[in-house]
Amino acid sequence: MSTPPASSSLAAQMGESPAPLYARVKHMIALQIQNGTWPPHHRVPSESELVTQLGFSRMTINRALRELTVEGLLVRMQGVGTFVAEPKSQSALFEVHNIADEIAARGHRHTCKVMVLKEEAAGSERALALDMREGQRVFHSLIVHYENDIPVQIEDRFVNAQVAPDYLRQDFTLQTPYAYLSQVAPLTEGEHVVEAILAEADECTLLQIDAGEPCLLIRRRTWSGRQPVTAARL
Repeated sequence: MSTPPASSSLAAQMGESPAPLYARVKHMIALQIQNGTWPPHHRVPSESELVTQLGFSRMTINRALRELTVEGLLVRMQGVGTFVAEPKSQSALFEVHNIADEIAARGHRHTCKVMVLKEEAAGSERALALDMREGQRVFHSLIVHYENDIPVQIEDRFVNAQVAPDYLRQDFTLQTPYAYLSQVAPLTEGEHVVEAILAEADECTLLQIDAGEPCLLIRRRTWSGRQPVTAARL
């Protein structure tokens, strides 16, 4: 589950241009995305907020957001908000990124806190997700990732203990679970579902956001060869 860092003033980035107003808004938003200020899953300011910040009409803002959605740069979810879309993969295998690398690429500092790291017996939901019998061993980690000391993602992950038997021995403040699992069980196949949710109370506490704040939830399962490796909520 992810929440974005705050953005800088938008009006100052508009500049003067002979282009139509909606096109100028589109260009400004696209620039925020391209330069990494608004990373994937970032919640874009609402139409009302953009009207206030930029001084343009709601019709102008609405057209810019609609066209950027059609072009695949944004995802609009009714009643929840507008978010930066995942970049399109150039291969049949969807792209999975190391959050530490993404943050470093923006010139920022990644840190994390390991909240849970333990062995559990797989319940019915975990057993189904990892294609195993109920009661089999799974490893559970819950990690909060920070960008410049601001919490940006909760990583709630269950790992097939047979595939990564040393998982609990790792120091995930030094390397992310993604980095470790990429070494011991390289990704060959994945399943990736994105949905908009309203954060639960405990999630709001971890992310330091207001109750009911909209967030994007990524449900991800990965395989190495024919073996299921992990099921995660991000």
